[in-house]
Amino acid sequence: MKFQLKTRTFLRMKVMLIIFCFLSACTSNKDEKLVCEPVDYVNPYIGNISHLLVPTFPTIHLPNSMLRVIPARHDFTGDRLKGLSIVTTSHRGSSAFTVSPLAGNDEEMLPVYTYSYDREKVKPYSYEVYLDEEEIDVKFGVSHQAGIYKIKFTGTETKNLLINNKNGEISISDGAVSGYQFIGNEIRDFESKVYIYLETDKKALRTGILEEGQIGEEQLANGKNSCAVLQFAEADKEIGVRYGVSFISAEQAKHNLYREIDGFNQEEVIAKGRTAWNDVLGKIKVTGGSNDDKTVFYTSLYRTYERPVCISEEGKYYSGFDQEIHDDNGTPFYTDDWIWDTYRATHPLRVLTEKEMERDIIRSFIRMAEQMDNFWMPTFPEINGDSRRMNSNHGVATVLDAYTKGLVDFNLEQAYQACKNAITEKTLAPWSGKPAGDIDQFFKEHGYLPALQEGEEETSEVVHSFENRQAVAVTLGTVYDEWCLSEIARILGKKEDAEYFLKRSYNYRKIFNHETDFFHPKDKNNEFIMPFDYRFSGGMGLRKYYGENNGWVYRWDVPHNVKDLIDLMGGRTQFVNNLERTFNEPLGRSKYSFYAQIPDHTGNVGQFSMANEPSLHIPYLYNYAGQPWRTQKRIRKLLEQWFRNDLMGVPGDEDGGGMSAFVLFSQLGFYPVTPGSGSYNIGSPIFERSEIDLGNGNTFTIVANNVSHENKYIQSAKLNGETIDQPWFKHDEIHNGGILELEMGPVANKKWGSSAEAIPPSAMKID
Repeated sequence: MKFQLKTRTFLRMKVMLIIFCFLSACTSNKDEKLVCEPVDYVNPYIGNISHLLVPTFPTIHLPNSMLRVIPARHDFTGDRLKGLSIVTTSHRGSSAFTVSPLAGNDEEMLPVYTYSYDREKVKPYSYEVYLDEEEIDVKFGVSHQAGIYKIKFTGTETKNLLINNKNGEISISDGAVSGYQFIGNEIRDFESKVYIYLETDKKALRTGILEEGQIGEEQLANGKNSCAVLQFAEADKEIGVRYGVSFISAEQAKHNLYREIDGFNQEEVIAKGRTAWNDVLGKIKVTGGSNDDKTVFYTSLYRTYERPVCISEEGKYYSGFDQEIHDDNGTPFYTDDWIWDTYRATHPLRVLTEKEMERDIIRSFIRMAEQMDNFWMPTFPEINGDSRRMNSNHGVATVLDAYTKGLVDFNLEQAYQACKNAITEKTLAPWSGKPAGDIDQFFKEHGYLPALQEGEEETSEVVHSFENRQAVAVTLGTVYDEWCLSEIARILGKKEDAEYFLKRSYNYRKIFNHETDFFHPKDKNNEFIMPFDYRFSGGMGLRKYYGENNGWVYRWDVPHNVKDLIDLMGGRTQFVNNLERTFNEPLGRSKYSFYAQIPDHTGNVGQFSMANEPSLHIPYLYNYAGQPWRTQKRIRKLLEQWFRNDLMGVPGDEDGGGMSAFVLFSQLGFYPVTPGSGSYNIGSPIFERSEIDLGNGNTFTIVANNVSHENKYIQSAKLNGETIDQPWFKHDEIHNGGILELEMGPVANKKWGSSAEAIPPSAMKID
């Protein structure tokens, strides 16, 4: 008996120990939520209330998939849903189609209903909401090119589903709804189409087209807000709605649906979606830190998989670049990528974790160039073609960065020619796809884009009436692009091109004002624009001279040759002083006045803007001046101040992964200051241990011994077992896996990384 009691006691203790170990593995803080898998940390609501401009959106989708769904409201503060979303065709766009469930026989139906709602739950792979006034429960599951709703009604009234098309055609046949909507483009003058095929698990009693508030007998309609109606029996309490989408045809949308969703088993779709997200998020495993740290981290990683989207459909794809349907020949076609935002960190992140995808994205860029009227590398490729937004041609940086890090399985010669053509044949004027004009010829001859004096009228036909010349921003962005061209030319053995573009990559010197240590716009007579205020000169958004940010931010926009920038400023001490002053200089006006003129320049720490991409590399520049401890301190402060697990936890436009990738890298403890250089700057990691799956069985591990909120300073470092005294490392050193081991402490070790030999590499020095 005693033996039996002891055995039972032992078994109970063993079970309790197993349960305790399981719970301990799932959460590091008993007061916080139980979390066991990477996707459970994702909070799609982070940043849904903006500080000033565009918020993030709680997007339901699978990684880089064609079908994206965003709740149909303006933003998180929107009090009503404008129907249930079907498909968003561009980053942060509105839904092309909506479904409106309605109980009862309304005498006057509307094409789109707005709903008061509650109990909303968004996960990357599913969506739930309660339409409280109608007492309707809604649940949604997403696949790559298909989705499925379950709509639960209460009451005994007739049930109706209204499928709205904002601008296009919609039809009904045998109870199935199909149609298309036009997709516009801000720059190009044609429209593409997105198609839908939708069916329900219950047979409709009546179908028709909504005409003047009534259900008509017609089965086809087109125009603005054309609407199909499916009417169901009073007994149909739950209706399943599944659909496919396509950019090729309604018939292809049907194929996509049947390929991906067999029947109406929504839970199976949701389970597959959860697995898909865990597979990609699990490519980076982090240990230590708080649950909030992990939530910010994995939410940021989720954001980097929102685009570009793969639009290959059973081996074919529609291209908005020539309006033709093509065979993809085994290489998926990707689009919807704002390269100005994503070249800095999102593309370099994929080089580490999604090598095949990044290769296919670059192959897609080359195809886009082939399909357009001119063989020019795209800048803002979207579903409907290249919208040519922002400034510069940074696709060249994505090509160089990938190739120098071992992604060589694409046609580098073609990529080089497309990049070279875009930089030398297309106008450098922002937001324009026009051929090079008079100001481009000036740039070619003089090395800088000429600025207009205050009050001087624009005469160039290539310049956008609102975006203006952005003379300093364009000059700085283009000389970096030319450095990238010189590096690719060198790889290809094009010695003359390499020397030509390398020399041009130093033309930032031509607009550097040695009296002020700022990049200063010059007119066509080689005279600085005077008088001048580096905070406010340049009109709305400072677009005459800079672009979305002021001169304090663009002061640091020479990522390919920071060493030379240090020399221009008079040495390391002055360089650090100028950096410090950037973070401490007052706005100079009230916030109201400051942001009224420069609304993109938010997330301010002094004149530094954490909310806009040209600032992302700036905190890491202390490394180049021998004071990496300041980078460590600054990065930690910026992460704590601006990136949090709450509704306002993103300081500015996140731009589909552009800013999130900065957060990811910075939390891991390193950052690619200069895409294309093949090197990374070391910052201050958040986690005790981070493991990055590089593919082919290789892992790059970052170990931060004794790391904590207080212990943010690096005391010493080892890379692959060898002691290093430098705040950077080469990609080649981790390409096949490796370990970066850091000893952390509460007080800065100001000697570590301080010598001249420790400075990160810059461009080749020339006379």
